[in-house]
Amino acid sequence: MPTLTRLIVTLAILAGLVYAGMLGLVMFVHPTQTEMTIRIPTEKLNPKPNNPK
Repeated sequence: MPTLTRLIVTLAILAGLVYAGMLGLVMFVHPTQTEMTIRIPTEKLNPKPNNPK
């Protein structure tokens, strides 16, 4: 049973480190906001109708 306990403790410590890393990113990293423009060709907005003959 000591091996199982050691495994659980190791996994708990790793989970705690991952959680601390995510918390650190949330608290200290601030993303920059920029305006984004995408041009859409008019052929895609107003397609020509297909006239079947």
